[in-house]
Amino acid sequence: MSDSKAQDRPLSPHLQVYRWEWTMLYSILHRMTGVGLAVGTTVLVWWLVAMAIGPGAFDLVQSFLGSIIGRLMLFGWTWALFYHLANGIRHLFWDAGMGFELETGRLTGHTVLASSVVLTVLAWVCGYAALG
Repeated sequence: MSDSKAQDRPLSPHLQVYRWEWTMLYSILHRMTGVGLAVGTTVLVWWLVAMAIGPGAFDLVQSFLGSIIGRLMLFGWTWALFYHLANGIRHLFWDAGMGFELETGRLTGHTVLASSVVLTVLAWVCGYAALG
């Protein structure tokens, strides 16, 4: 077993072995949105702590979140929330043993992506409409 060829091989399959598939994309997006939600929650905690500290700290956070970068981060966090939610519902159906057929999996994956985009845009349009 000291053959150098055997030691150079990967221990398990990896991205270089597989051809890119839509299922890989949706799985990676689900993990990335989970990380994005953690980062966004940290920003939410920053906002809440600043509110508790006082007007000066709160104004600083508000000015950051009102900037272009802050709004892009909030938009991304909103999309991550809706994508992770929709894909979580999809996973609940899988846990119940439904939706494992290839065509169903492809269709529900596309539906999750599309619904997350629509819900994000709808939430932001409603938010801006409420501001007047």
